[in-house]
Amino acid sequence: MSAKAPPYPLEVAPAAKRFELSAARILAGGGLAVLLYVAHTAFVPIALAGLFALILSGPVEALHRRRVPRTISAALMLIIAFAILGGAVDAAWVPAQDWFAKAPQTVIIVKQRVSPISDFMGRVQNLGKSPNARSSKTRTVPPAVTESSVKDNAPLLILDNFGPAMAGLLTFVIVTLFLLTGGPLLLARLSGPFADHRRSSHVLILVERVRQELGRFYFATTIINLGVGALTSALTWAWGMPTPILWGTVAALLNYIPYAGPGTTALVITFAALVTFDTLGPAFGVAGSFLLITLIEGQFVQPLLIGRRMKVNPLLIFLALWFGGLYWGIAGIVLATPALVALKVIAANTKDNESLLKFLSPIGS
Repeated sequence: MSAKAPPYPLEVAPAAKRFELSAARILAGGGLAVLLYVAHTAFVPIALAGLFALILSGPVEALHRRRVPRTISAALMLIIAFAILGGAVDAAWVPAQDWFAKAPQTVIIVKQRVSPISDFMGRVQNLGKSPNARSSKTRTVPPAVTESSVKDNAPLLILDNFGPAMAGLLTFVIVTLFLLTGGPLLLARLSGPFADHRRSSHVLILVERVRQELGRFYFATTIINLGVGALTSALTWAWGMPTPILWGTVAALLNYIPYAGPGTTALVITFAALVTFDTLGPAFGVAGSFLLITLIEGQFVQPLLIGRRMKVNPLLIFLALWFGGLYWGIAGIVLATPALVALKVIAANTKDNESLLKFLSPIGS
C-alpha cells in the first residue's frame, strides 16, 4: 500500500517554525526593551560600567602583562580616570558658578542685544496679519518663583536625588572594578552557560575586537577633543572673552557627543559672547571661529585619526542619539555612539552579516 499524502505540503511546517521563532524573538526583544526602559535606574549604571570597563581594559591588560595584579591596575586606572574628570570639572567649576550667579542679568543683556533682530522678524511676521489679529495677542505672565519657596524645597530635592545618585555611582564603581579585575576569564565564565566551548571562544574573540576598536576610537576621540578644547580656549582668549578655560573645557567634554555636542557648545559660546561684547559683530565672530574649528575637525581631522573602518552612517548616529536620549536620557546619549561602533565591529567579524555592515557604514564606503 502506498503511504497517504500529507494534507499540506511538507514545506509548511518548517516555514511555520521559522515564523514562530521570528515572532518569539520579536516578543522577547520587545519585552527586553520595555524592561530596560522601566528599570532604567538599575540598568544604566551597569551599562555605563560595561562601556567604561571596555575603554580601560586595554591599560589594565597591559599592566597585567607586566605582572601587575589586575586588582591593583584596575583600581589605579579607575582612580586616574576619576582624577582627570575631577580636574576638568574643577577647572570649569569656579567660572561656571560666576556665570550661573549672573544668569538673570545675562538673560536681560542677551534680550537687549538681539532685540533689534527680534523686532525686525516680528514686524515681518505681522505684515500679513489683520489689525484684529495683531491686537488680539495677549501675554501670559508665568507664576513668580519666590526665593523662600526655592529655599523650602531645596532640602527635599537634595534628599530625593542624593540617594539614587549615590546608589548608581556605587553600582557603577563596583561593576567596573569587577569587570576590569575579572578580565577575559570572567567573560568566559559569563558566556559559558549560554554557548558551547567553540561559541564561547568566538564570543571572547568578538569582545576582544570590540575592546580594541573602542579603545582606539576613544583614544583618537580624546586626542581630537583635547585639540578642540585648546583651540576653543585660544580663540575665546584672542577675541577677549572672559574665562577661556571654561569654554575650552565645555567644548572638549561636549565634543564626545556627535552633532549635538558641538551644536550645544556653539550656542553656549554665542550666548556668552552676546553678553560679553557691546555689538553683534564680535559675538558673531566668536561663533564663526568656533564653527570653523568644528568644520575642520569633522571634515579633515576625524577621517585622518579615526579612519573609515570605525565610521558609522551619520543618520544612524543622529537617530541613535535621539532615541537614546528619549530612552535613557544623558546615559543613552553617551552610550549611543559606542553601541553603534561595537555593533559594526561585531558585524564585521561574524559571518552572514554583510548587509548589516553595509547598513551601518557611511554611504560610499
